Amino acid sequence: MAVHLTPTELADEMHMKRREVISRCMEMNVPIFNGRIDKTLFLSNLRRIGEAPKVPHATA
Repeated sequence: MAVHLTPTELADEMHMKRREVISRCMEMNVPIFNGRIDKTLFLSNLRRIGEAPKVPHATA
């Protein structure tokens, strides 16, 4: 399971639009480093502000 995703990949997983993911990163000061976003950091910040989308967890 990848942790560092492109904005497009993260948007697909979060059922969001790519532009919305980038906007949220800017608002929450989540860095986009070399075109990748840390998924766990992004999710923890969304949960902290109470806006985490309902995404089913993947089973391994």
